[in-house]
This record gives sequence, structure tokens and C-alpha cells, in this order.
Amino acid sequence: MTGSLPVTTRCDRTPAWEALQAHFAAAGKGFDLRQAFSADASGSTKGAQRFANFSQPAPYVFADLSKNLIDERTESLLQTLAQQCGLEAHRDAMFAGEKINTTEQRAVMHFLLRQPALQAGDPPQPWHDALAEVHTTLSAMLAYAEQVRADESITDVVNIGIGGSDLGPQMAVLALAEFSTPGKRFHFVSNVDGHELAGILSQLDAEKTLFLVASKTFTTTETMTNALSAKRWFEAQLGAAAAPKIARHFAALTSNVAGAQAFGITTTFGFWDWVGGRYSLMSVIGLPLAISIGAAGFKEFLAGAHAMDQHFRSAPASRNLPIRLGLLDVWYRNFHGFSSRSVAPYHSALQRLPAYLQQLEMESNGKRVDRSGAALPFDTAPVLWGEPGTNGQHAYFQMLHQGTEVVPVEFVAVKKAAHNLPSHHEKLLANVLAQAQALMLGQADAGGHRDFPGNRPSTFLLLDELTPASLGALVALQEHRVFVSGAIWGINSFDQWGVELGKVLAKDVEARLASGEVSGLDASTAGLLQKLRA
Repeated sequence: MTGSLPVTTRCDRTPAWEALQAHFAAAGKGFDLRQAFSADASGSTKGAQRFANFSQPAPYVFADLSKNLIDERTESLLQTLAQQCGLEAHRDAMFAGEKINTTEQRAVMHFLLRQPALQAGDPPQPWHDALAEVHTTLSAMLAYAEQVRADESITDVVNIGIGGSDLGPQMAVLALAEFSTPGKRFHFVSNVDGHELAGILSQLDAEKTLFLVASKTFTTTETMTNALSAKRWFEAQLGAAAAPKIARHFAALTSNVAGAQAFGITTTFGFWDWVGGRYSLMSVIGLPLAISIGAAGFKEFLAGAHAMDQHFRSAPASRNLPIRLGLLDVWYRNFHGFSSRSVAPYHSALQRLPAYLQQLEMESNGKRVDRSGAALPFDTAPVLWGEPGTNGQHAYFQMLHQGTEVVPVEFVAVKKAAHNLPSHHEKLLANVLAQAQALMLGQADAGGHRDFPGNRPSTFLLLDELTPASLGALVALQEHRVFVSGAIWGINSFDQWGVELGKVLAKDVEARLASGEVSGLDASTAGLLQKLRA
């Protein structure tokens, strides 16, 4: 992992960018989906060839891109843009373990978390030693997960983390609840607001609870505040018997073993600086999921993600789903000027998917400078937001259909239900198909308030079933899609310096809240601080 990084070119400095601008002005700006489907009379249904051209399978996921504001010329120019930016070379550098996180001088190797162990006769890889560490840690974590699963005296597992140490495992545990071990409840605490922790603690029996403290450094303010309060509660509940039981009822997911030991924790599982928090779900941060679905289920989860990794690494760019999605994101953000994307999972178990994807994309690509530190003359990450269907239809879909802004929608649906209420699933699937159709077709001549402009784009991601493998593939698809758009924009998707300033200032303000000292503060902060102290 000592090679030089490939030469890449920022998107706005390529000939393809200029060609895309001309194409957008001539044809893209006025593109009409309804006309595109009507003009395609090659099949028994309108747009059969368009559907064939703009849909494709990938591991565990089928994607329909045909209701997007693109045609073959648009996609061809976007593919040329990817070539001229050096996208595939940048991708290959990541998979080779090069330090593509240039601001922190780190490799980006979350793909190793689901990479099978090398076998005798496999060609040597630059990350051979790192992979061996991954599998050693994975084996230890899964053995511990099985131990907890078999321990009937533990009825509640509380994960204490924040950001990537909370959003990923919480999303996945909820998504795969069908596969969860009976007799155990899973809770997630992230907010430093004590109402969250207090509400959960009120439901628990200390003797039957396992706390997982997830913090790479074991210094994250919110996580350690919650962990210390949980420890104090545990000690208050058990009195003198608490001290020798801390080691059994607390485990740490951290690289700071000394810090965990000082806390009283002896069971620790670590991870590496080449795993960013929002990419850490398949590391030891996934321990809550491993306890929930078991070692076999967790390995299936990893296998699904690895299958998508292989697709991203080897499929031709024109049929490479992460590449096609990432380029579509660039087309919408930089040419159409769409500032947000709505994620609408039509499966209640995927209720936390929008929040998980918010962090994945907005923390990765919410950047205003390129990899060299130069200010960008174009926009980057859109705002991601959403809610499960059909709830969202009765909340914000009004704006999607008739609002003044166009918001591309990403529908996620699952073909087979896990319940035995077939009429419910038929209605659910009918609704998701109808919403995508309605966004495209619109409705005219019904009277002003009842007119729908239509021509509003959407992507449709379809899973056959929601399983550990299909969820793993979906997660990896979204990770790689974010990589693609970030690479085109020429930014570093793997640092998050913007998270730090607020943390630093909060320490100063916390001290001022205690002392009342306001000198040097702006008038607004000083005034609010005094109101809070009054």
C-alpha cells in the first residue's frame, strides 16, 4: 500500500463537462419522460425498450432508472465524464489499499470488512495483513455474539454510540428484526439529551442488561456521557454487588483498550483507522446486529455486501449500478440543480434507512473544497430525507407532486413479504408503483388546484426479499454510489472535518454555562446563555 495515487481530473475541468452543459441546454432541460415513453413504440407497452435500457440487475437488487430525466445521449456523456475524471482508476486505488483519504493520509478499506479470507494459492494482496486482522477480530466478535445469544439471563442489549456507531447498527437491527433471536430486546442510545437514556433505563433490569459502548477513541463526548450515566445507574441498582459485575454487563467497541479498562470493561473489540464511522457497520460496530441475527446471519450480511463490491469492481461502467446511480446524482445536482433527494422505503422494517443514508452521503460528500483544498465552483451533496411509505404519502408527498421544487425520489420496495397478511402487501406494492407512476405522468386539465405537473423523476430499487444478504448488498450499493459522485466532484469523501468545530465550541460553552462568564461571546450566544442560567 505504498503506490502513488492515480491522476484524476475534477469534473468541471473535462471536455465532457462542457459537452454535458451544452446537451442540458439543448435537450436535457426540457426533457419529458412521458414523451420518452410514448416515442418508444418497440414493445406491447409504451417504453419497453426504454425500460430495458435503463433498468438492470445487480447482486440482490434490481434497479429501474427509466423514470429518470435521462436518455441514451445523457448517459453516454456521463459515462465519458467518468472516464475523463479517472473514476475507475480512483476506484481501483481504493481497492488496492492506497491512501485515497488524502487529508488524513489513510487508506479507505471498508470493503475488507466483508472480504473473504485469502486461501492457499490466491494471489498476494497489498492488504493481506490487514485482512488477517479483520478475520481474527470478526471471529472473536461472532464468538462473543453467540455467547450472548445463548445467555438467557441477558434479556436487553443497549448500544451506546452516536453517528456511525448508532445509525448503522440501529437501521440494520430494525431491518432484520424478522431474523432476530427471541427473548432479547435491543435498544439504541445516542443523544446526549438525558431523556433518551432515562426512558430506556426505566424499562431495564440491571442484572439482565448488557451495555455495548461504541466509540473508536472511547472519548466521544455524547457516548461517554451516556456510558458513565449507565454505569452509575447500574451501580445504584446493584449496590455493592455492582463492581465485580461491570465486566460481564459492559463491553466496548473501541481501539482504546486502556480507556475501556479504566472504565472497568475487560471485553473489547477494536477496529482500524481505515474504517470511517459511517462505513463501520460491518466492523465490530455491527455487534448488536450479530447478537440479533447470529453469526451465520451476520456472515450472510457480509457476503451480500461483498457481492456488490465485486459488481462495482468488475462490471462494465455502462452496466455498473453504483456508477450509474452516482453519475445520475451528478446530473441532477449540477445540471438540473436539484438540491435534495427523498428516500422512500416501502417496508416498515427499513424505517431508519433514510437517516442512515443521510449520514452516509451528507457527511461524505457535504464538502465545499476539492482534494487539493481549492474552493469548488459547483454544488456537491444534496440533502437526503425521507420516511417509509405509505406514511410519507400522507405527510410530504403533496410537495413531491405539486410543490414548486422538483425532488427526485428513490423508492425501495421488497417483492416478498415476511408476514402472512397478503392483502396488506398487495396494497403496499400497488401504492409504491402508483406513486412512481403518478410522479411521472401527472394530471392536467383537472382544474388548477388539481393539476399535477408530472415529469418528476424517480428511481426504483427492488429486493426480492429483505434478508441479511440483500440488506448487505443494498448498504454496499449506497456506499459505492457515494464514492462515485465524490470522485467525479474531486472531493475527499472520507474525512469529516466539519463535524469538529461544534464539538470544540461546545466544551467552551459548557464551561460558561456553569460559570456564567460571557465575555468575548457574540451577543446572541451570550443572551441565550444568560436566559438558560436565569
